[in-house]
Amino acid sequence: MSGERPFGVVLRGLRQQARLTIEELAEASGVSGRAIGDMERGRSRVPQRRSVVALAEGLGLADTERKALLAAARARRPARAVGAAVPPRSVGDFTGRDRELARLREAADRSRTGEGVPVSVISGAPGCGKTTLALKAAADLAGEFPDGCFVVDLHGVEGPVDSGEALLKLLKALEVPDRRLAQEDTPGRAGLLRALLAERRCLVVLDNARDEAQVRPLLPPGGRSLVLVTSRRPLTGLEDVDRLALSEMAQSEAVELLSRILGRERAEAETGAVARVAELCGRLPLALRVAGNWLAVRSEWSVEHLARRLTDEERRLGALAAGDVRVEAAFELSYRQLAPRAARMLRLLSLVPGPDMTAAYGAALTATDVSEAEDVMEDLVEAGLLQASFTGRYQLHDLLRLFARARLSREEGPGERDAAEDRLRAWLLETATVAGRWVDGAPPVSWQGLVPLESPEQARAWLESEVPAWFAALRAAAARGEHTRVVETAAAMEWLVGLWVLWEHWPEVFRLSSEAAAALDDPYLRAVHLNLYSWTLADCEQRYREALERADEALECARRAQDASQQGWALNYAALAHYYLGETQEGFDKVRAAVDLFEAAGDHEAWLSAMTFYRVFPRELGRAEEALALHERIIAFLDAPDCPVREHIAERCRAKTISGLGRDYAALGRWREAADQFRRGLLQMRRIGVPDVEGSLLLDLGQALIELGETTEARSCLRQILALGDTADSRDLETARELLDSLARE
Repeated sequence: MSGERPFGVVLRGLRQQARLTIEELAEASGVSGRAIGDMERGRSRVPQRRSVVALAEGLGLADTERKALLAAARARRPARAVGAAVPPRSVGDFTGRDRELARLREAADRSRTGEGVPVSVISGAPGCGKTTLALKAAADLAGEFPDGCFVVDLHGVEGPVDSGEALLKLLKALEVPDRRLAQEDTPGRAGLLRALLAERRCLVVLDNARDEAQVRPLLPPGGRSLVLVTSRRPLTGLEDVDRLALSEMAQSEAVELLSRILGRERAEAETGAVARVAELCGRLPLALRVAGNWLAVRSEWSVEHLARRLTDEERRLGALAAGDVRVEAAFELSYRQLAPRAARMLRLLSLVPGPDMTAAYGAALTATDVSEAEDVMEDLVEAGLLQASFTGRYQLHDLLRLFARARLSREEGPGERDAAEDRLRAWLLETATVAGRWVDGAPPVSWQGLVPLESPEQARAWLESEVPAWFAALRAAAARGEHTRVVETAAAMEWLVGLWVLWEHWPEVFRLSSEAAAALDDPYLRAVHLNLYSWTLADCEQRYREALERADEALECARRAQDASQQGWALNYAALAHYYLGETQEGFDKVRAAVDLFEAAGDHEAWLSAMTFYRVFPRELGRAEEALALHERIIAFLDAPDCPVREHIAERCRAKTISGLGRDYAALGRWREAADQFRRGLLQMRRIGVPDVEGSLLLDLGQALIELGETTEARSCLRQILALGDTADSRDLETARELLDSLARE
């Protein structure tokens, strides 16, 4: 028995094999003799699954024959697009979305028993491929639903189909007689549809739903059918549904889709350009398809040519058009449905200078409170124009950002745009300044802001999570000549540098602030910010000669300002650059002078910091015993009951001193004592949270353990350095790899 043979032929063969007449089979199955005769002659449509099951029971079929009869029925029952004469369009070049398809397959499997949730809502931004995913799933799963696969376009974005009309089309597709339909009003038809979907095993795709009210009458409460709903909105008002939120494709999937549209040979000839086009399209399926079709029509143009066109943000959306398909038009349909305050929020969010945001950004832009801004931003999420994450952050897709920015230019006057940018920049830099002072142990007395900053840890977390935005705001403030604001913000970051030294933009922060101080013509501020610039040039970018030049400038400014502490810092940072350059004696002389200046000025915290660095030089000069003596002096200072240094500074210096003691012992060949001190320093640094220093200490400990022959623990230390990844110093990472390789060869 082959599933490829016509259903009527299979049925007749099984009836004859059972030695039954049509009348006898009709009596045994409950299906009319006339219907059976029409089926066998191919004069009628294939019956619904319940009729096929009844025939199988009447024939007394074994499992194999029963499956053959059902397969023959399924083969003659194609998927239908409700209200149209053609089946759903092909998705032959469907690419990626493996995880999402697996989710829908699982939903179909659960529906088989009638115990699963019978509705899956596929939501996402315009152009993210919701319909394509649903149709692909319908094509893959159609064989699992013997009572039919139906697709209805609800036209939710423009000219939405009335629920009553959709009900009527679905009921007709399910072969409900017109006479029965005429007897029912809309609620009655909804009940009839629910009953039929609960009784049968159908797959229904409700595409492009506008809202909950439009689809609610079309959904079954249970049963073995499955309904896939696509919508730009997540339809959060629906209960007992599975939800599948779509976003942009992964980069590899986006490149694959472009390659399939262009053809392998052409794509492989310009792999870099294809990848750039995928990125510039925001990995949005609609944009990718438009770009691919555009190139397919213009076969004489290179992919690189399109990449160059798309690089221009002002032209990108306009370039993403092929025939009557325009990415901008897809966004426009959703935008037109927004309430005025939501549309304004979308426009203003295009000004956020980072990849994501919190509701506080919306509040700053619109001069409202956070709760009100959050409500409006959630409206945008509901409209599919903003993505929300479980962490409370929101994302605006790159292409939607360009769309919103264009709308901002058209619909808001320059004054309103400038005012919104000013509000956002002022809020970001004010909050960054307060947070930086918190990290420095100086909590604000009565600051009330849009975000809670109630501890140094909370302040540091905000600075690190929002760095793309406040750093962009600092750049903008510098470009606008807001010199005082730039200087104040940068000055508040001093202690964050020591905790987060590997951030690559610190030199630029203090270059901007030193330039702002010069514009203010204040020699003291110039000294402060040139010193910080020198420090970050040496520590962050290893530009030691430039660091020396900035330190010399700072020293001259500090002398003009007659400030001993800033003179000390200039000498201290010059010593740092000399140390890294291997100019040990020059560094020793300058840091010793810095210690003397700090001591004379009574600047205890600066003295402690300089002493912690000063004690390194005797060891480098071969005088490790002298370094040990300096260690004792520092510890005695820290242990004094009236130690005049703030706790967080004292803890950091104590950790560095303990670690330095380990290096002193290592220089003397006292490896056991060195390892013990490195372990103590490591615990202290981990408690404070300085990952780059943690990597250096792990390296010191690993080297000491190798000297002690304790290679198992040494390997563990070296692997921990590699696990730190980018948070560790690149030089430590390289040395750790070399040591692991050498241990592997032993």
